[in-house]
Amino acid sequence: MMKITRQPMKKARIEIIPMIDTMFFLLVFFMLASLSMIQQHGLPVNLPHAASGQDEIKQVITLTLTQDGKLFYEKEAIGSAAEIPARLSQVKGSGKKPSVVINADKGVEHGRVVEVLDATRKSGVISVAVAVSPSSGG
Repeated sequence: MMKITRQPMKKARIEIIPMIDTMFFLLVFFMLASLSMIQQHGLPVNLPHAASGQDEIKQVITLTLTQDGKLFYEKEAIGSAAEIPARLSQVKGSGKKPSVVINADKGVEHGRVVEVLDATRKSGVISVAVAVSPSSGG
């Protein structure tokens, strides 16, 4: 009788190099995918330098008019539009150029929105926008 020798079974092991390659590929893929999602709002140009140039410091301030007639400066409720010029002049006094965005519910009276707009303009703020949501139709 002939004796058959068995080879000892190799121990199963996890290869780490292909796993590292796969993780590196996924990392690069998601980095490139996230970079492509960033919206560029201008054309890339090389800007010239000037000694008198300065970085424009702007602060966006939100004024909100709710349907029930309440007025909010940022997220703080204020009594009336008469308080707006004093608050905006404090921001202007700190050296920042504020931009104001007015969020008004579509159920708010037109006169109330004009009152807030007028109070904003009285404070000397030039950059004022009224927020709207885009329509679904073309």
